[in-house]
Amino acid sequence: MTAVESGVSWRTAGLSAAVAGLFTTAFLVAFESLAVATALPIVADDLDGLSLYAVSFAAPAATAVAAMTVAAWCCDRYGHAPVMVAGVLVFALGLVVAGVASTMTQFVVGRAVQGVGSGLIGVALYVLVGRTFPPELRPRAFVVLTSAWVLPAVVGPAVAGTVAEHVGWRWVFLGVPVLAFVALALLRPALATSHGDASVVADRGRVWRSLVVAASVFAVTIGGQRTVAWWPLLVLGGAVVALASVVALLPPGTFRARPGLPSVIATRSLTSTAFFVAESFVPLGLVQLRGLSPTVAGLFLTATAVLWFAGSWWSTRSRWWRSRRRRVVVGAAAVVVAVVAASAVVIDAVPIAVIAAGWAFGGLGMGMAMPTLSVLVLDLSTPDTQGRNSASMQTSDAVLQALVIAVCSGVFAALLAQGGATPFVGVFAIAAVVAVVAVPVATRVGPDESR
Repeated sequence: MTAVESGVSWRTAGLSAAVAGLFTTAFLVAFESLAVATALPIVADDLDGLSLYAVSFAAPAATAVAAMTVAAWCCDRYGHAPVMVAGVLVFALGLVVAGVASTMTQFVVGRAVQGVGSGLIGVALYVLVGRTFPPELRPRAFVVLTSAWVLPAVVGPAVAGTVAEHVGWRWVFLGVPVLAFVALALLRPALATSHGDASVVADRGRVWRSLVVAASVFAVTIGGQRTVAWWPLLVLGGAVVALASVVALLPPGTFRARPGLPSVIATRSLTSTAFFVAESFVPLGLVQLRGLSPTVAGLFLTATAVLWFAGSWWSTRSRWWRSRRRRVVVGAAAVVVAVVAASAVVIDAVPIAVIAAGWAFGGLGMGMAMPTLSVLVLDLSTPDTQGRNSASMQTSDAVLQALVIAVCSGVFAALLAQGGATPFVGVFAIAAVVAVVAVPVATRVGPDESR
């Protein structure tokens, strides 16, 4: 039974403030993520740090992986409240460090601190939803988290670009921390539901493995940029070490897509990786191969965020989508369609409108699948493992996305000498393979339950 059918709402459940806090916290992370991508070229030029451009993206991704594992244990033992508070404050500190940076190295340190904060926040948000919201309202809670990315996707790049050009790039970072305190204030009622289990013992082995994975992800990301002579060693060695180390951080059977929780995590990682890899190269292909302006090409990304939210909203309110497995399988199949449509950018005879329609279908599919998979992770977890399993899910996503994007970067660079559409064909082929693999895995997520 859905929340709408049961008559349960935010207000009747006394969760209105918690919903506002969820939205504000997710908005904080989303806005900064999108704003940084816009302001970073100006930052690198002002601080004479173009050589560290890629590192500024890799640093927060790597530190977030390590932070997730620590956050999982802390949430399960002490509750989500201290983790959420620490995450928001650390994220704000990272913004300040980056905003006052006088060198690119200091800026990268600030970005790394932000990564720690976002890793803590990400796990704490999922545990908060699991422990604060009744099962029938969890899908709608994840729709709220999704909606928090829509407004930043629409206005974030434009606002950040205007501020960076006319006021100064530092205020892109220094102007946001005030949202951190607003988020904490709104989250106070939800933090009151925090509870832990004192019997949960810290698994130091998992922490050390997460640090190894973080370092390996960082190495693969840097190697994928081909900026050093020994980049093949970084990519290959980092990938091997990351995969070998991450196995112990995931539920047993994840690599084999065992039915239940392992398949839920595997499906989410495969689907999101295929989509984000294609999304990383679609705007570039539209500009270089089809002659569109960067602004027009960027509208594809804005449309993705809007349609993602539309898919999330629709799937929680339509009777036809009550089957959770159906939502996941259709969503994964929609990503296959989106990747195929994106790859058509290399064929001049295919109209831009066709590519846009196919890509839009993928956005809707992601909106149906991703929140559903997040709900399944919580439903398949006991209260004392929600933190651990949420961290496993996000770690799996981060590692697979980093590894595949790094491989795609290397393939793209290797084929670049051939010119034309060849480099894009290689990248979209990899994304298509990952997307196709996700579909049969999606059928193993669990019984065909309705919610």
